[in-house]
Amino acid sequence: MKRRDFLGVAGLALVIPETIWGRTMNTSEKDIAALEKSNDEWRALLEQDRYQILFKDGTEPAGTSELLDEKRKGTYICAACYLPLFSSETKFESGTGWPSFFEGLEGHVGTKRDFKLILPRKEYHCIRCGGHQGHIFNDGPRPTGERWCNNGLALLFVPGGPDGEDLPPLRT
Repeated sequence: MKRRDFLGVAGLALVIPETIWGRTMNTSEKDIAALEKSNDEWRALLEQDRYQILFKDGTEPAGTSELLDEKRKGTYICAACYLPLFSSETKFESGTGWPSFFEGLEGHVGTKRDFKLILPRKEYHCIRCGGHQGHIFNDGPRPTGERWCNNGLALLFVPGGPDGEDLPPLRT
């Protein structure tokens, strides 16, 4: 394929509406109500670096997250709205420099195709507030074979058991 042809195909992928590529919202039997806030409201609630990652699709530098070395039992929640997204039992060391999980909590994460690097990737976000979390790759461990590569600043860790007693109330 000639460079000109490749760029034409890549350009086409960028203009095809998302409805054609499909947006998958992973939902369970109990739907989670969306939390609607303006960018100004989120900017006022969050530190600048968290806001940039969650609502401007930023990425933190590899190896900078405090969550990389987190080994305790607990729950990883969205740093914006506090919805639980991951159990500590699904976290693993990927060697990539970002916290990684092999699956999200069912019904708490939505996915969509991302063409920011021209080739399609699978992006995931909090189903409640829409906050960008990271991308899913097919090089993870069993049982899913997936690596959910997360920005550490997009998450907060809450130590404790799986019953969720220690979780903060959802942000309103």
